[in-house]
Amino acid sequence: MEKKMYVGNCPFHATEQSLGQFFQSLGIEVKNVKVITDRETGRSRGFAFVEIEESQDIEEAINLVNGKEMEGRALKVSEARQQQPRPSFQGKERKFNGGGGGGPRGGGRSSSNNHRGDRDHRSNKRGHN
Repeated sequence: MEKKMYVGNCPFHATEQSLGQFFQSLGIEVKNVKVITDRETGRSRGFAFVEIEESQDIEEAINLVNGKEMEGRALKVSEARQQQPRPSFQGKERKFNGGGGGGPRGGGRSSSNNHRGDRDHRSNKRGHN
C-alpha cells in the first residue's frame, strides 16, 4: 500500500531535497518527494507529495508535520487522495459543440477583398441596384 502525503503551503523556493531533509529532521523516513511545478515557468506551485517508507504510520507522520513551520510557512499536511482519471484528449467526454468560425467581420467600405461590408457587391449578387 502506497503511503503518500499531500503537503500544502510549501515555501515557493522549496526543493525536493530541502523538503525531504525537513521531513527527515522530524524523524520521518522519506521514500520519495515530488514538488509540483508550473509547466510554463518551472516554479513551484506551493505544494508537494511526500511518500514515506512502508514501515511508518502515515497518521502519525501527518500529525507530526501538519502545522509545523518551514521557512516561515505553516505546512498543511493530509493523506494524498488517488488522482481522478482524466478523460482522454480524443475521448468522447471532451466534446466541444458550437463556437469557432470567427474571423474578420468587415464593417466599412474598402477596396480590399472584404465583401461583408461592401453593400454594392451584395446588392449586385441579388440582382438589385
